[in-house]
Amino acid sequence: MDEIIRLEQVCYEYEKGRPALENLTISIGSGERVAVLGENGAGKSTFFLVANGVLRPTRGTVIFAGTPVGRDTRNLNVLRRGVGLVFQDPDVQILGGTVEEEISFGPVNLDLSKQEISHRVEQALDAFALQSYRERAPQELSGGEKKRVTLADALAMEPQLLLLDEPAASLDPVHADLLEENLAMLSQRGLALVVATHDVDFAWRWAERLLVFHEGHLEADGTPAEIFADEPLLHRCGLAQPVLFRVARMLGLARAPRTVEELEQEWMK
Repeated sequence: MDEIIRLEQVCYEYEKGRPALENLTISIGSGERVAVLGENGAGKSTFFLVANGVLRPTRGTVIFAGTPVGRDTRNLNVLRRGVGLVFQDPDVQILGGTVEEEISFGPVNLDLSKQEISHRVEQALDAFALQSYRERAPQELSGGEKKRVTLADALAMEPQLLLLDEPAASLDPVHADLLEENLAMLSQRGLALVVATHDVDFAWRWAERLLVFHEGHLEADGTPAEIFADEPLLHRCGLAQPVLFRVARMLGLARAPRTVEELEQEWMK
């Protein structure tokens, strides 16, 4: 697994003496599916903003593709192209007058050829079933449709790593299921995905690695099975065990299922 990004002893302060991130050291590799857990104010969003280059560390180093980013504008631009960020509120991110204009905004600013811009926009429209929306004003779309547009925005930039901050927030069950299908599609394309979420059931069935933040510190980094078995950690960080994890314990199953279908299969053995 090739390393995409590494943060070494990164600190960030919005106000002097009040660190939002403290001594964060972490590495994300190609193709990983990572869920980031923690209470509000734990440091999840700040981690994303530093990893994408929106915020620059107060101390410490961000290394992208083997190169320290530092204060070099060229390296910072490479980081921002390689690490996409999808905000929790899509209205914060959407600028274009039409869906097509919105998706083309990033590639246009990369100074690509018209042919390459058109190719990327068409790919993104196809990937998220947005062809019929291309002339629509994104501001008029539903919350779930806007989320698809912001994902298409990110895909058109062809990042190596995509950070998604609470992507299922305010989505109804139909659009939440569609979001998971889209995440599966992006994962199959080889993107590394890091999703900040409060939904421990989603984290349990989707992620292969969990990061737990608490008061600006990375409290734990491990597999879902390791993290959700650590009850003192969960209590300290205000987290609960997933429903299927608890059910498996109650039924005495040797392996906790990730989905209801897996539970049914285990129960029928």
